[in-house]
Amino acid sequence: MAQQATPVRTARLGRALGTEPTAVSGVVLLLPGGEETSARRPSPMMATASVRGLGRRLTRAGRDDGLVVHVVHYRFRGWNGTQADQARDAAWAADEVVRRYGDVPVCLAGMDMGGRAALHSGGHTAVNSVLALSPWLPEEDVAAPPEPVKQLVGRRVLIVHGTNDERTDPELSFRLASRAKKANRDVCRFEVHSDGHALHAFRDEVYALAEDFVMGALFGRAFARPVEDALAAPPPLGLRMPLASGFGRSLRR
Repeated sequence: MAQQATPVRTARLGRALGTEPTAVSGVVLLLPGGEETSARRPSPMMATASVRGLGRRLTRAGRDDGLVVHVVHYRFRGWNGTQADQARDAAWAADEVVRRYGDVPVCLAGMDMGGRAALHSGGHTAVNSVLALSPWLPEEDVAAPPEPVKQLVGRRVLIVHGTNDERTDPELSFRLASRAKKANRDVCRFEVHSDGHALHAFRDEVYALAEDFVMGALFGRAFARPVEDALAAPPPLGLRMPLASGFGRSLRR
């Protein structure tokens, strides 16, 4: 009996969150977390849970501007070393946006390992901004090349990290931001004091900060003063900007 070929796994975009606008003017691609090494297929519900709340917030905020928000469904749970599977899937998703919607600006917004994927794939020609929440980054190794940053030139970049994160070291994201800032002045990083990896304690403030950044990067809205100051400040000031309690309460919902 002839053996059946193993199906080739493909990444895909989830359905647009909310009602898709008639005219699309910008796209956010949500990149969920993952594992360092795994060839297993992600569970659709569990894999997207960490980013759907943010996606709903951005969908509401950008409805009148023609924003579409999609979750990227990976082929594999793992980054998988030099395969960088989740970064490859993020780049594929940006290509798919161009195919579907044409020449519109894209923001890659990732959580955990998805934050690393967003940073890696930020050089895609359609991408104008990158949002990385609690990004998973590898420990620095003198025998291995550092995480790349040159692809972020010309993009606006926001990294957000809790100071009590026990899963992903916030000092690693600070060091990456420091290197990126040398090549690209439009990089900033906010610290959420006493918050952990999932950023639960100050979720409203984190979502408000993300909304402010994404709407400004994609549609030219004015940034809130703390974001403006963080982008303009030299390191380390703009890379250790504290996220104030109550940030965003006056933002439009």
